[in-house]
Amino acid sequence: MSQKLKILLFLTLFHTHVAFASDPDPLQDFCIAFKDSASGNPSCKNSSAVTVEDFTFSGIKFPGNYSQTGFSATPVNSNVFPGLNTLGMSFVRADFDVGGVNVPHSHPRATETAFVMEGRIYSGFVDTNNRVYAKVVEKGEVMVFPRGLVHFQMNVGDTAASILGSFNSQNPGLQKIPAAIFGSGIEEALLEKAFGLNAKEIAKLRKRFLPH
Repeated sequence: MSQKLKILLFLTLFHTHVAFASDPDPLQDFCIAFKDSASGNPSCKNSSAVTVEDFTFSGIKFPGNYSQTGFSATPVNSNVFPGLNTLGMSFVRADFDVGGVNVPHSHPRATETAFVMEGRIYSGFVDTNNRVYAKVVEKGEVMVFPRGLVHFQMNVGDTAASILGSFNSQNPGLQKIPAAIFGSGIEEALLEKAFGLNAKEIAKLRKRFLPH
């Protein structure tokens, strides 16, 4: 086999692996995570000590406190719900005040499905050709956001709204676009040229999004 063919085969296999990579399959029925007091390292609880309580969670019965954008998110992952550990999934309760906004953001490691529990949500995502797919979804309806694509939501109803979002990853990741751009310390000159903003405008945005 020629060197060029070997390189081509390697690149093909590499990209195929990346395209289909996801959370690893579990090697046992479950692994209730806990921190070993002796070593301080995460471990699996002995199955004889596992109870049904390890597989239930009540932390999303009620909405959280709204942010400045009228939005509240309560993530549910293996850190707060150990029964999810190694199962390749997580979810979030999202609540919106009237006019509340979940700013454009992405989850680099997961596809999200969002089920509207209450209200009317203008909801959508942008593909890599900058085409927007958006509509108002109402109570009982579901929308899916493909993995890694920027998406957004806004309450357009007259009452508070709630969504239950689920992810096909234990750790989907979250990158909020405004904070990633104006809260990360990117050089001011670059931001001025990229967005046509002046120094005063950028300073105002940085004051809002830079970590305190």
